Amino acid sequence: MITPEQKLLVQSTWAQVVPIADTAAALFYNRLFEIDPSLRALFTSDIKEQGAKLMTMIGVAVRGLDRLDEIVPAVQALGRRHVGYGVKDEHYATVASALLWTLEKGLGEAYTPPVAEAWTVTYTLLADVMKDASRQPA
Repeated sequence: MITPEQKLLVQSTWAQVVPIADTAAALFYNRLFEIDPSLRALFTSDIKEQGAKLMTMIGVAVRGLDRLDEIVPAVQALGRRHVGYGVKDEHYATVASALLWTLEKGLGEAYTPPVAEAWTVTYTLLADVMKDASRQPA
């Protein structure tokens, strides 16, 4: 479970990413496709547009950390939709790696071990909800 301190770290560092959201999105997708080039085939729309959607989605999730019970249904729905896009459970670890790398690059010195841990806990929590939902009948 995520602690109040971890929530605060995620929310405060995300506030630092928001002004560089376009750059962060580009960094993320470049890194994602570098780690696993086969994932490029899952993205059929404009990648810049997809990046904007990603940044918006992360922002909603980060703001919702104080009321997880309210965002869980949306996170579950997202997990179910991802099945239709071809996302598999193993892809979540690749996304985590690309996301943490992006945060490290975007935050610079503000990316401390406690920040890394807070983001890892947060991502794992949300990814587990998505993966569990993806295995449930629609």
